[in-house]
Amino acid sequence: MSKYVISCSSTADLTKEHFESRDISYICFHFYLDGVEYPDDLGQSISFDEFYSKMEEGVMTKTSQINSDEFEDYFRKILDQGKDIIHVSLSSGISGVVNSALIAKDVLSQEYPDRKIYIVDSLAASSGYGLLMDKLADLRDEGKTVDEVYDFAMKNRLRLQHWFFTSDLTYLVRGGRVSKVSGFVGTVLDICPLLNVDNEGRLIAREKIRTKKKVIKRIVEKMEENAEDGTDYSGKCYICQSACMEDAKAVASLVEEKFKKLNGSVEIYNIGTTIGSHTGPGTIALFFWGRERVD
Repeated sequence: MSKYVISCSSTADLTKEHFESRDISYICFHFYLDGVEYPDDLGQSISFDEFYSKMEEGVMTKTSQINSDEFEDYFRKILDQGKDIIHVSLSSGISGVVNSALIAKDVLSQEYPDRKIYIVDSLAASSGYGLLMDKLADLRDEGKTVDEVYDFAMKNRLRLQHWFFTSDLTYLVRGGRVSKVSGFVGTVLDICPLLNVDNEGRLIAREKIRTKKKVIKRIVEKMEENAEDGTDYSGKCYICQSACMEDAKAVASLVEEKFKKLNGSVEIYNIGTTIGSHTGPGTIALFFWGRERVD
């Protein structure tokens, strides 16, 4: 049994079963739906179908990050087992939650001076963050030490490519990423913005593409341009989606047609309730290992 625990938050947007099968520990964010608080527990408390259906009906959502007291309680249970911790956080370019984890680390390092507590800012989000966790689990299973796993995460986190688009601009407007005027014009012209995550872990709009059919083609072209070894890419590929499974399957089909050496089929996950509260329904994200993000 490993002498350390690999940990993340629920915003890595894999399934409960996946995390359990890979022995990856996680701590849950919180969200509010129509004023009622729920844990972002990977669709256990409320199904993703119900969550996105409520959003489409106009029900308001709000998210709440994990605080330092919650991290202390969570980390302490691991430390009390005599194990070290490498906790990977949701991108600091999206959330301040990494600071809560660092505060908890400072407190607990005094209580457990013989234990190692590593906190990694993933500079990643959703199932791209999950793709990093899956790789760290591979390294642990190969017998790498906690120090080696930490070093890998810090050196390779910017190699995680995130590309995504949305067919509903409502939530990008609400979050201030698209102006109301641009949102109105974009809706009228059927524009689907193509975005990615930059080297500071922020969501950045890159291209404005008319029609969903064209943006589906373009997002796969972005993988061809940026994937490790181009179309000879042999790593894993994840897609996540919010109430638009048919679009996700269309992207997956194009990826599998173009990239013949993939490590298994494209895996499709749900965008969780924390990330989904900001992106809304109708969002598709594509994740893979590639060139290092430099802007």
